[in-house]
Amino acid sequence: MNIFDVAAVLVVVAAAAGYINHRVLRLPPTSGTLLVALVSSLAVLLIAEVAPQVSMRPVIERFLGEIDFDRTLLQGLLCFLLFAGALHVDLDGLVDNRWTIGLLATVGLLLSVAVVGVLTWLVFGAVGVHLSLQVCLIFGALISPTDPIAVMGLLKELHAPASLEAQIAGESLFNDGVGVVAFLGLLSVAGLSSSDHGAAAGHAQPVVSLAVFALREVLGGTALGLGFGYVGYRALKSIDDHPLELLITLALVMFIYSTSFWIHVSGPIAVVVAGLLIGNAGRRFAMSDRTREHVDAFWRMIDEILNSILFLLLGLEVLAVQDWSEALLPALLAVPICLLARFVSVGIPVMAMRAEGSLRRGLVPILTWSGLRGGISIALVLSLPRFGGKDVLLAATYAVVVFSVLVQGLTVRRLLLHYGVGDTKGPAAAAAGH
Repeated sequence: MNIFDVAAVLVVVAAAAGYINHRVLRLPPTSGTLLVALVSSLAVLLIAEVAPQVSMRPVIERFLGEIDFDRTLLQGLLCFLLFAGALHVDLDGLVDNRWTIGLLATVGLLLSVAVVGVLTWLVFGAVGVHLSLQVCLIFGALISPTDPIAVMGLLKELHAPASLEAQIAGESLFNDGVGVVAFLGLLSVAGLSSSDHGAAAGHAQPVVSLAVFALREVLGGTALGLGFGYVGYRALKSIDDHPLELLITLALVMFIYSTSFWIHVSGPIAVVVAGLLIGNAGRRFAMSDRTREHVDAFWRMIDEILNSILFLLLGLEVLAVQDWSEALLPALLAVPICLLARFVSVGIPVMAMRAEGSLRRGLVPILTWSGLRGGISIALVLSLPRFGGKDVLLAATYAVVVFSVLVQGLTVRRLLLHYGVGDTKGPAAAAAGH
């Protein structure tokens, strides 16, 4: 199969899953697609147990073997997910809540990486699955970034305070970039990095080299995003032709991300910064109403398609796990571990900010339960090279994503209403994320 054949299969299956959800399940797109993928995966596993002669596992393994996940996801599709997320974040809200967002996206993210890493190392080891601390920290880095898409839709529906929307969206936006930098740095230290990114993190002094690596990635990525984001902004402002302006946004994302690999800075952070610039100054001063509608619709579609494909890919990878007797228990234990880590990682920064007296009641449980995991975590775990513990990390990521999207995502409305967020007289029948 060539790359077009692979893409065709994935898009057709994603479209079929979306159609089934729209006609039958009627859940939010993210939850519905994941549920269809989960049921399909379980059905394939059941068939393999009941009728081994018709097992689809060899076919799935051959199909997955055609995909270079590192180049396809980490060095490709990730940039579109990040730009789409940044495009709709209000910069004024970020500035107003900059201290809370900054603490959550840096201190909070690193706390989450450490708590998840140490707890998985201890708990997995206690049940007989022995992974190195470095590998467990890599799992912490890939599972800590959050995806607010479904929750943001619900917050808008409930007319939630703008400050809460900004805190959830801003934290997620920046912890994605910081999480990817931490992931790449830890991969390099562990000797698992197969790309140029992270190769310069060094081997002599891991702590020092990680700090230098992170500083270079963050500052360089910020400068790259600001520089070429401004060039894109000026280009958009000089014309009024929505097909061409849409093409400019697409070219901007691809050029920035490609350039980041050549000059060894953070492509994710560069894309996020450019997305904020285009999504705020660009939308206000460089786009007509018609252009804004087309750009928003295009990037929303890109985001939904890529998330659907990533859910399906993770489901297929989990199907290829050879030894579920080793992976199942760690996968189930990963869910409470990640919830506890999320509670700690938001609780400490929020308590530190409490002295200002400007934080709303219930912010810690709201941020904890609304911290859904999605496309970023899936893209990172799929990009891992093949090594001894990868099947366990795949299964654990799958369990955490399924729980966060199907359980947290579909019950967060009740938590928000419990703490008086939004209009309690709104249409209660709508599912979370609509």
